[in-house]
Amino acid sequence: MSTHPVILLLSGSLRAGSSNESVLRTAQAVAPPGVRTVRYEGLARLPHFNPDHDTDPLPEPVAALRAAIAGAAAVLICTPEYAGTLPGSFKNLLDWTVGGTEICDKPAAWINAAGAGRGGGAEATLRTVLGYTGAAVVDSACVRIPVDRGMLDEDGVITDAQARDSLGRALAALLAAA
Repeated sequence: MSTHPVILLLSGSLRAGSSNESVLRTAQAVAPPGVRTVRYEGLARLPHFNPDHDTDPLPEPVAALRAAIAGAAAVLICTPEYAGTLPGSFKNLLDWTVGGTEICDKPAAWINAAGAGRGGGAEATLRTVLGYTGAAVVDSACVRIPVDRGMLDEDGVITDAQARDSLGRALAALLAAA
């Protein structure tokens, strides 16, 4: 079992080829030495939130989500904005965290991959919901790194040095808070 700190990477997108997924793949590539990054891949399997089901035993996908959060030193989110807010599927994921204590006091941050003038609604909603769950938002790790398709290699990893440096600094700030 690894003793390295884990940063859990949460994507708010279900779309194949998402720029948000590219940010998280790049985060894995530029993570500081001694840090493990783990991408949560269960977003599509989460049931619709229902408070009647937020009891033991939890639905298996929800238990897996909460275990992933509990096992992480920090959480990094990259999500698109839909209709001025979070995508419904990602808001559903966050709703499942409200009834647990796993994210409470856990350092959390987000990367906004949208272009200038976009994504502010998702950021505002993230700040509100993460505050409600008790997550410790690390402002210095919340950054905007606009992703243009020309910045990606064939594996969907960002090649732009400035974007990679900015992402590396955000990860370091998030880790320092952990």
